[in-house]
Amino acid sequence: MSLPVGRHGAVCGAAVFLLAVTAPAAYAQVAAPPGVSTPGNSATGAPDETQLDPNAPLAPLPNLGVDWPDLAKAPAEPVDPSATLELVGETRYSYAVSGIDAVESPLLRQRFDELSTLKQHSNAPANAAQLDRRATEDVELLTGLLRGEGYYDARVTSRIEPRGGKPLVTLEADPGVLYRFAGVTVNGLADAGVKTTALRSAFGIQTDDPVNADTIVAGQTNLTRKIGDEGFPFAKVSDPEIVVDRAAHTATLDMKVTPGGEKRFGEITSLPNTVFDADHMADIARFSPGDPYSDTQIADLRRALIQTGLVSTVDIKPVQSAMPGVVDIAVTVAPAPPHTIAGELGYGAGEGARAEVSWTHRNLFPPEGALTLRGVLGTKEQLGSVVFRRNNFHDRDRVLTFQAVASNLKRNAYQATSFLLSGTLERQTNIFFQKTWTWSLGAELVASDERDVILSTGAPRRRTFFIGAAPTSLTYDGSDDLLNPTRGFRLGGRVSPEVSLQGQVFGYARVQFDASAYKSVTPALVVAGRVRLGTIVGAPRDAVAPSRRFYAGGGASVRGYGYQDIGPRDPNNAPIGGRSLTEFSLEARVKAFGNFGIVPFLDGGNIYTSPLPKFSEFRFGAGLGVRYYSNFGPIRVDVGTPVNPQPGDARVAVYVSLGQAF
Repeated sequence: MSLPVGRHGAVCGAAVFLLAVTAPAAYAQVAAPPGVSTPGNSATGAPDETQLDPNAPLAPLPNLGVDWPDLAKAPAEPVDPSATLELVGETRYSYAVSGIDAVESPLLRQRFDELSTLKQHSNAPANAAQLDRRATEDVELLTGLLRGEGYYDARVTSRIEPRGGKPLVTLEADPGVLYRFAGVTVNGLADAGVKTTALRSAFGIQTDDPVNADTIVAGQTNLTRKIGDEGFPFAKVSDPEIVVDRAAHTATLDMKVTPGGEKRFGEITSLPNTVFDADHMADIARFSPGDPYSDTQIADLRRALIQTGLVSTVDIKPVQSAMPGVVDIAVTVAPAPPHTIAGELGYGAGEGARAEVSWTHRNLFPPEGALTLRGVLGTKEQLGSVVFRRNNFHDRDRVLTFQAVASNLKRNAYQATSFLLSGTLERQTNIFFQKTWTWSLGAELVASDERDVILSTGAPRRRTFFIGAAPTSLTYDGSDDLLNPTRGFRLGGRVSPEVSLQGQVFGYARVQFDASAYKSVTPALVVAGRVRLGTIVGAPRDAVAPSRRFYAGGGASVRGYGYQDIGPRDPNNAPIGGRSLTEFSLEARVKAFGNFGIVPFLDGGNIYTSPLPKFSEFRFGAGLGVRYYSNFGPIRVDVGTPVNPQPGDARVAVYVSLGQAF
């Protein structure tokens, strides 16, 4: 027999029970259950009153399911007036939860805190009715969460009592016994052949495991993902059926799987559209016909098509090919608006104020042939350019670029009015698909009218240079993040053989090497360092165009100094650049509070007239940076000062950008 339970879990029916034991003796005995005989009138079943003794003990009641209480041991009624609480009007309250410490699940308390009505309104006053309702809702919430953990007999009660001048709502949980699986059956999985074991391991749930809802959902999800990655595009995984045996405190799980046959990739097909055809989609895909089918590769293709910016929606479906064991991939895309207009305003020490505007048609020459018109107007820079760019050029993330640029740059070291034609083929990295290896091959033709001074006298001069260059670069990225690395290292090299015509034809080569490393010391501290070395071999410094020399100083170089201000200077105290370069940076990236961090840093470096870089006469800059870690990367603000400045160097320099300094 079960006893009724009140709203807060207290056992009801006590009044009725006491009435039964204090009634007159003639009614104290009750009829026996069928099949059990009792003394008395055999014809009617009623007791024989002449044989009843009022002082005799009550007869036992078999099969009732509840023992008769010992009235001598019954607790007295509470007389403490503080055991009850009467709220007048609204008041603030506190709450507590007890009895769940033994439940080994870190998610239980987290989920309760996220969903608790008492917690959500804990800062707002409540009247008696509101407090009662919130307690009732949280009792139901915690009971459901415990059952989700496998405690199917869990009971939660609540009470409200005064504490420190305000109500305290206490939820008391009795989790009960943890239910476990007595049997786990996954029917149909044997049809997957040699991959059955791997798929069963992906499901994970075994006999004697707790009947945990999270584990069941995770197992079903893992199995669905794994069976798609193992080459079964038409697999069906049913919802698990769970039968709970409360008497034994166990459960059984049954689930049906239909693999549907292992397949290989066929061709990519697509209906005619204005974006790109099936051949270009095949260039973007990371799989080829004949490769084993994988849902992961399909998801990767969908993400890559969206990242082109040319499609708004993508639908990809495997369809049975005419060839046995092969599936074709049917892709349907809807175009996105192809035009982009962008603007930018900025100011930099040594670079001046500048305004930039650009217009882009991202697919003027399908597939992915973009045309960009760009203009810059600034106090020290004026520029106009036309850029043709084809993304995913015959391979994923391979980019072909041609551009024509007319510019006028005024720097502390020189003024250059130039016209450039260039072409580049490169393999790029990005925040969506970070690459380990990237490279570029390029060619440049430059005509540049440049003004600087004669070093010996400081007198101004003007020269025209015609330059042909073939810049090439190779980079290895072993870091864990493109914009905010916390471990690993990067290595990069750049070589640019160049031929210059200025009075006579001569050749030289510009070589640069970069290395950086990142070490996570604690979850809140990352130590980072970088080194840069550069050299120009084959020509004296004065023969090399001022715009092609090495310079140092600025936010991406030695912080604390103005842009390109470090190094040897002319009689007018203006930098002249050099043939070699040495730079280093050290910084500690400290997560301070929330999404903010601080970064103390020390930078150093110099420019040299010798062809080989040196490790002496460094100019040092030190400072402190602030980072705001947004969803798309850290926003950087660095404030630096030169430690051993040259005459004319400013005392403070500020730099703002997206991403870490290196």
